Amino acid sequence: MIDIASLSANRPVLIAGPTASGKTALALEIAARQGGRVINADALQVYDGWRVLTARPSPAEEAAAPHALFGHVPFDADYSAGHWLRDVTPLLADGPRPIITGGTGLYFAALTEGLAEIPPTPPEVRAEADAMDSAEMLATLDAEDPAIAARVDRQNPMRIQRAWEVLRATGRPLSAWQADTPAPALPLSAAQPLLLDADRDWLADRIDRRFDAMLEDGALDEARALAPHWHRAKGAAKAIGGAELIAVVTGEMQLDAAREAAVIASRRYAKRQRTWFRARMAHWPAIRLP
Repeated sequence: MIDIASLSANRPVLIAGPTASGKTALALEIAARQGGRVINADALQVYDGWRVLTARPSPAEEAAAPHALFGHVPFDADYSAGHWLRDVTPLLADGPRPIITGGTGLYFAALTEGLAEIPPTPPEVRAEADAMDSAEMLATLDAEDPAIAARVDRQNPMRIQRAWEVLRATGRPLSAWQADTPAPALPLSAAQPLLLDADRDWLADRIDRRFDAMLEDGALDEARALAPHWHRAKGAAKAIGGAELIAVVTGEMQLDAAREAAVIASRRYAKRQRTWFRARMAHWPAIRLP
């Protein structure tokens, strides 16, 4: 693990890594030893409702150091990288030294590389995209935005749909919007980036054990509380294991089957994260785990 004493106590710290790799623990240790505010960069931990299931810091952990951007978005709201960038930018200069941690690579890219100001997707375009499959959207991107089609993660339906929606809603390719990207709020050279590079088997074991711990800590109770409002869930509906636990509550799935589906989904998510980090963040200093 990193020698925390080697870090400057004055410069922002960025901690990226796959799910269950220990990012929060490292951020809290840095805050305890050097001071700072732990700021969330995880697209699922922004939502209220799912504290346990998304592995948000516990109340005791939040009391141990200042925290920001955890659970601050309503369960039934949409929230994008642009929203996050607007929320995090004032925190860079106002308050304790930022310790920004999470598993959403796009957030870190927006922060350190800049983010194009793309108009929001109209509801009718979103509905049209929701009714399509990824293959249809990829065919359109291959023909009309080959630059994006060449670099999008073709196994990530959310990224494919986002590129298609931008093209459909604005009449302009996402690659053209990205070419007009403004200067970053926090250039990588002004921060101390750390990328946790976890061994696949080690990480899979941690994912399995963490989900069991989530069940013990009340994830199913969270699902019971959210079930009456589940039909209104937007971004929060993407919480891994959320749909399965809701299905347990409504009697549509047994708990053992839900657990198995959730840990498989978590492992696949970790694989996508590791692939993204290798492709987009290979220049970050890597910390090999375990």
